[in-house]
Amino acid sequence: METIIKTEKRESGLDALRGFAILTMVLSGIIPYRVLPTWMYHAQLPPPEHMFNPAIPGITWVDLVFPFFLFALGAAIPFALNRRLQKGNSLYSITWDVVWRGILLIFFAIFLQHVRPYTLNPEPGLSVWLISLAGFAVLFAIFLRVPSTWPLWSQPTLRIAGWVAAIVMLLVLKYPDGSGFSLYRSDIIIIVLANMAIAGALIWLATRNSILVRLSILGLLLALRLSSGEEGWVEPLRATSPVPWAFKLYYLQYLFIVIPGTIAGDMLHRVMESTAERNEPVWSGHTYRLLTMASALLVPVMLIGLHGRYVAATLIATIIIVISVYILVSGEVNNREQLYRNLFYFGAYFLFLGLMFEPYEGGIRKDSPTMSYYMVTTGLSFNMLLVFKLLMEHFEIQKGMTLLSDNGQNPMIAYVGMMNLFLPLLALSGIDALIRSVTTAPWAGFIRGFAYTVALAFIVQSFTRHKLYWRT
Repeated sequence: METIIKTEKRESGLDALRGFAILTMVLSGIIPYRVLPTWMYHAQLPPPEHMFNPAIPGITWVDLVFPFFLFALGAAIPFALNRRLQKGNSLYSITWDVVWRGILLIFFAIFLQHVRPYTLNPEPGLSVWLISLAGFAVLFAIFLRVPSTWPLWSQPTLRIAGWVAAIVMLLVLKYPDGSGFSLYRSDIIIIVLANMAIAGALIWLATRNSILVRLSILGLLLALRLSSGEEGWVEPLRATSPVPWAFKLYYLQYLFIVIPGTIAGDMLHRVMESTAERNEPVWSGHTYRLLTMASALLVPVMLIGLHGRYVAATLIATIIIVISVYILVSGEVNNREQLYRNLFYFGAYFLFLGLMFEPYEGGIRKDSPTMSYYMVTTGLSFNMLLVFKLLMEHFEIQKGMTLLSDNGQNPMIAYVGMMNLFLPLLALSGIDALIRSVTTAPWAGFIRGFAYTVALAFIVQSFTRHKLYWRT
């Protein structure tokens, strides 16, 4: 998970988006299979068999959570690296730090997959749950950034103990097929995030003074994508990798989401660092409410329209919403309202770009990702970031939002916590079996998953409130 350094200034809307993404990612992984409607699962993995079918076009809410997190990763890059530059760190030291943190994320992906309960045994018992808990403790020791109030010796002691325990576990653990440690046994989501954290940060460093140059990289990526599968030098390059367990050229396509995220991060950072005093709102309360509702409305419009294959109707509805907002927010604004307006405009641009790409590659799909998927999810990421910022900054809604924000500040614990902390504790106590026995109905199973996710969110919030952060 991407690195966030605790400072006095935080971008609360971005934290909330990240928290929303990570918690919905957790929820999507624990809802009951086979029994819920198709829109509750990845569009290309429909119930009841959940067999991958790349011919099915459309997206569901489950297909949005990973792009939202990738976008938040990109938006956080200008905050983290500008801070290093302002402290006078050299480009060499920053570059090395970026690469090293990416390497740590790759280790995180490999170790985590080795200690997941259902990787160890599809029907976990006492020993498996205990190993999973031990895996959480090892990760805690390795990645915890100890609070300043702890003794100085605690950080190196925990790190050394964690690394030694991790090596021992990787050497001795066995799996259902009789195999042991493998570099190829890894969490693909974290592997992709590690690649994006490195590539996105290095691209931002090289283009931080020119957004146009950064956008031109998207053109190179598009050319690379269009040439894939064709005769020539691109396909052999795409198909090879010196470390295929850690990097594939294919992963760079997710920069279609991360690079726009860095542009959003630049805009957020400029406003946060602005020395100008915050002006009184120029827009009326009515304008703020309609902007918030319109930005949020675009999410179900895209999901319902593209999953139901009402593509023309989706385009018309999007045009109506965007033109209405354009008329609503045109005119004089203060610097913060200019940011809100720009976020909406960028989101609208990528949504239209995604809808223009929709017929290409047989319709929008997450698997394998189409150009329409990258563009639409990027547009919706801008929209959701705007919604969270408006709710927290203008409407000052804190209840519920702080829960998301606190989870967004500690995404590594949130990602690991369900399978390696919360479920093992419930299983060992017998509570999970009891709850499952009374939640066998399809939607009762979803409510169980939702309740588990909320409970995990409060656990992660407790870690955050006690300043116990996991960082690479």
